Amino acid sequence: MDFDKVLMEVGSFGLYQKIIICAVLLPAALPCAFHAYSQLFIAATPKHWCRTPELEPWVQDYTELVMNLSIPIKEQNYVQCDMYVRNYSDIVRYLEYRTPLELQRDKVWHIGSPKGSRLIPCQHGWHYDRSQYPTTVVTEWNLVCDKSYLVTLALVVFGIGGLLGNYVFGYLQDMWGRRPSFYAYLLLEIVACAASAFAWNFEMWLGLRFVVGLTVPAILASPYVLAIEMVGPEKRVFCTIVSNIAYSCGLVLLAGVVYVVRDWRYLSLAVSLPLLLLFSCFFVLPESPRWLMAVNQPRKAAKILKVMARVNGIRVVPNFISLVEQRFLSAQGPNQSAVSHGILDLFRTKNMLRKTMIITLIWFANTSVYVGLSYYAPALGGDEIWNFFLAGVVELPTYIILWPGLSYCGRRSILCISMLTGGIACVTTSVYSEDPNVMLILYCIGKMGISSAFVVLPLLASEIYPTVVRGLGMSFSSVIAMIGPIVIPIINHMGQQMLVLPLIIMGSLLIGGGVLSLFLPETRGKNLPQTIEDSERIPLSFLSNCCSDSQPKSNVSRCTNSRNNCNSSHPHLLCSICKSEIITRRN
Repeated sequence: MDFDKVLMEVGSFGLYQKIIICAVLLPAALPCAFHAYSQLFIAATPKHWCRTPELEPWVQDYTELVMNLSIPIKEQNYVQCDMYVRNYSDIVRYLEYRTPLELQRDKVWHIGSPKGSRLIPCQHGWHYDRSQYPTTVVTEWNLVCDKSYLVTLALVVFGIGGLLGNYVFGYLQDMWGRRPSFYAYLLLEIVACAASAFAWNFEMWLGLRFVVGLTVPAILASPYVLAIEMVGPEKRVFCTIVSNIAYSCGLVLLAGVVYVVRDWRYLSLAVSLPLLLLFSCFFVLPESPRWLMAVNQPRKAAKILKVMARVNGIRVVPNFISLVEQRFLSAQGPNQSAVSHGILDLFRTKNMLRKTMIITLIWFANTSVYVGLSYYAPALGGDEIWNFFLAGVVELPTYIILWPGLSYCGRRSILCISMLTGGIACVTTSVYSEDPNVMLILYCIGKMGISSAFVVLPLLASEIYPTVVRGLGMSFSSVIAMIGPIVIPIINHMGQQMLVLPLIIMGSLLIGGGVLSLFLPETRGKNLPQTIEDSERIPLSFLSNCCSDSQPKSNVSRCTNSRNNCNSSHPHLLCSICKSEIITRRN
């Protein structure tokens, strides 16, 4: 049955859809934004230096004196993991007979000059600069120096959870439906993050963060899928843009929460417990009528459509529910396509293989760089919270530009320009590594570029993959791309010795992806390929026809064709087509 035609009869974008999207689905982007990046602050590493037990009585009032006596200086900064080997007992006896005024004099700081003194790793723990964060996971369990890799390991484990969750919860969403699966993910995510606030050791905290990572991709995909399945095809770009705007606003709001709540245990609760308010919409949020049709529950779908029509101010016939059921049953004729398709069809022909590989590589680059730049914000120096706030704010203007751009310019040209702009900005940081202000500007340009590319790529990919394998293709590319959030923390960890190294690597990935995008065909205004044979008639291209020459076809007819195909031969792919358009957004 042509669901889009039925949807038009009850209002494809009326008051009902606007209420559900604005009041329920947009706030539902907050859990993903909060839990994907709150770990950057929960496990923040403040400045630290070796603790010297003999000098403890002077630490609070004469911090600089103690540091000069025990800590070497390298490149105008105190070393964080080494200390001098000195007779601190003799120094203490000397200090006990000094007045406060004498202790403040420079000449006292170098008692028994440390020149030539041997250095050893910290022996008695560390002191931490608590001016920005009173406590973090790092200060709680001393995850510094030879244990600093554990902070990176936590991000890697979080990324592995996202990869598995992306795969597993996608199937659960198809089996359970959009509404129950969203609330199941949400409850699991809130409970796991809140429970991590009471972890008594690092291993327990790490396990709970893995559970949170499992739910992050699904918690973002479910409300978005429900949104685009409730509106007509002509409004799906709108839903995509608005969903991205809501996510970016979530990042900005997270910066505000961190500014107010600095203790890591309270922060874990602050980004979790308020989200329980989303359960107040449990009886308001409907199930996707499109999904109900796909799983042979037309009567339930018709009831939701009837409510939709009433709220939208559209009068329907009294026996509307029965008529929808009859139309559904009459459309269930003999299966016209007995051919089943699998993931191997993505690689069966040379043309299809090349398209799949190019899309997947670009998707991997986009996911890696978006997550990498978000993780990198605190490393820029200065106020970490302010940097993260800017990283979220700079995304918003890109969506305003993309809104008309996706309708009037080619997908391929926007994708290429976005990736090249972001990539060049990241690579250029190697020239201005000594100027933090220029570094911050270039970083923001890079973040704007990757944010734009993140919106365009799923749309372009969905229009390149043929209908019979579109769900499989989108899912395959997005799952492979989730390897990026596993690898990128390791690259950022390598950048501790060379600040611009991660930006150079991420910039190179973007530039390479931007060049690869030129080989993809332009899809704006083109009919969607339905079969593998249709896809074979669309060759790869390079630097040709950056914008489509043909007149744009109706989005309604394109989506109608694809939906008919899915309903008739592959109903289980229906949700995957919608879900995959945003499934990898901001892990």
